[in-house]
Amino acid sequence: MTITANAQAALRRDFIERGFYRKATRRILLELGVNVTLAIAGAMVVFESHVLWIRICGLLLSTLGSIGVGTNTHTSSHYATSNKRWVNELLTYFGYSFFLGMSTTFWWHKHIVVHHPAPNVVGMDDDMDLAPWFARTRDEVERAKGLLRFYYEHVQWLVLPVALAANDFSIQKSGWVFLIGRLWRRETRKKAHWIDLVCLLMHYALNLVIPMFFFSAESVILFYVMRVVLLGYAMFAVLAPGHMPVEAACLTSGDKNTDAMLLQTATTVNFRTGPIGRLVCSGLEYQIEHHLFPNVSHVYYPAMSVLVRAFCLENGLPYRSYGWHHVLWKCLCSFRTPPRIEHRLESLRIQPKSSRL
Repeated sequence: MTITANAQAALRRDFIERGFYRKATRRILLELGVNVTLAIAGAMVVFESHVLWIRICGLLLSTLGSIGVGTNTHTSSHYATSNKRWVNELLTYFGYSFFLGMSTTFWWHKHIVVHHPAPNVVGMDDDMDLAPWFARTRDEVERAKGLLRFYYEHVQWLVLPVALAANDFSIQKSGWVFLIGRLWRRETRKKAHWIDLVCLLMHYALNLVIPMFFFSAESVILFYVMRVVLLGYAMFAVLAPGHMPVEAACLTSGDKNTDAMLLQTATTVNFRTGPIGRLVCSGLEYQIEHHLFPNVSHVYYPAMSVLVRAFCLENGLPYRSYGWHHVLWKCLCSFRTPPRIEHRLESLRIQPKSSRL
């Protein structure tokens, strides 16, 4: 093993001794309950009030709770909520398919199978492929011709804030395409896909069909559409900061297996939040800790971050953390001036230095 691998093993043993590998099931379920309550309470305000500004506040509250459900479910999707596998899977189906209308099996494939082993690796991480709508790297811009290149160089960063309104709709659509594709072929069809389908149908029944027995179809559809639109922005605000700033390197597949820890820290950054942000993000503000230890309950990430930061500095691994508003601006800037692909992962290693805890 390399020195970094030995150091990582020692760090993991330290985390085990400190109890970070114990599943914080009760705490996570409590946070999930709070977020579900906020989402439902906000929806009730929207439908019961006749005052516009109160209804707007209700819509925002419901969106806040809904994104909190999604990030909390993210922990379950990594089997980090409970020691019981079925509990994690039940909560993932509940949060994604049933509550948010996002295919669970699509998420497991896109995020767990594809993204985590190769974040920001061109040709491997699907999150890097936004073509033809957006170019994530300067290399993509230079390969484009004519009007498309002009669009990438001068317009795409202005279009992004508008396009984010369709962000959640796009994820829902991609999930349906993935799920139907798996169910259509006998060789890819599994029990999980049928469960996913049932939960998705229950989502639409609960959010669109049943409410129409009590409220007008127009108000029900408008609320659903507006919440999905706002969720598109909320998802960008929570998920983009980890990998879209220019400081998060974009790599080629050739360097993917050279140093797993350097790969994760070079392509990932953290961002700082307050108490409400921590509830909403469910540990996603600690992207470095999450990518290095994805099966650890997110409630331990704040305590772990001090040790992880020291570990990174001592072993020559980049460790970046920014304010939330600052890193969101950096995400937007990365679409105005896309970064070049890094062809040598080792060039991203920093000079090791001691760090006092």
